[in-house]
This record gives sequence, structure tokens and C-alpha cells, in this order.
Amino acid sequence: MFGKIEQTTVIILSFTIALIGMLGSLFFSEVMSFIPCSLCWYQRIFLYPLVFIFLVNLLYPDEKVYKYTFPLVVIGFIIAVYHNLLVYKVIPETISPCVQGVPCSTTYINWFGFVTIPLLSLIAYGAILVLLILGKKGKFKDEK
Repeated sequence: MFGKIEQTTVIILSFTIALIGMLGSLFFSEVMSFIPCSLCWYQRIFLYPLVFIFLVNLLYPDEKVYKYTFPLVVIGFIIAVYHNLLVYKVIPETISPCVQGVPCSTTYINWFGFVTIPLLSLIAYGAILVLLILGKKGKFKDEK
């Protein structure tokens, strides 16, 4: 369906998405002065290392990159799903881990009436997850 893509392309795209996510989160907190909630911090904890792992893999290609990045992406994705369920009021705020500081359901941005910071995180983690699955399943061209 997607055709075959090179492993290098998977890593470059994953690196780009992770880098944009990292820079975007730093922009929102440092430039716009949006205080991150607990779930935002957890998502950052799993996103930031991906930038460096993908960068190192671009410099020194290794098939084990999937083994190192997949757990980080899956955990970050699960946290992002949970965070979005809180923001969109699918689950109640009472079961939120945000007991101090900023509530996890705080909406700093609301582009087009539905795009929030947690949704941007979910999209980033989802895209990286799809790329890693396609790359791991060998859906890339024979490299010579």
C-alpha cells in the first residue's frame, strides 16, 4: 500500500518529527511561557531522547535502532492517548495524575476548534510509530 521506502528515509522522517516535537514543546514552554502539566513532562521525557537516538543512527546506521526507539515511542504514545482522553473529556479529570500545578486538561491552544498541544503530541508519536513499524517489517528497498 505504501510502497517500499529506504530505512534511511524512515530514520530521517522520524528524526524530523521528533526534532519538531522537541523544538515545539520548548517553544511553547520557554517562549510562550506555557507551563507544562505532568503528562506533558512525561511525554517530553520519552520524546527528547528520540531526537538523539535517531541522529546517532543517521551518522552510524544500525538495525538495532528499532529496538532502542520502539519502547520509548510506544510509552509516549500511550501517555499521549491518555492525555487526549482527559483533554477531550472522555475520561474524568478526577483520575488525572496532575494533582499539583497545571491541570492536565488545560488547553493553551485550540487551533481550528480541536487541535491542542496533546493532540500534536499524539500525532507526532503516532507518525513515528507508523514509520518504525513500516521500517521494522522490512517495507523498505533493498539497500546496496
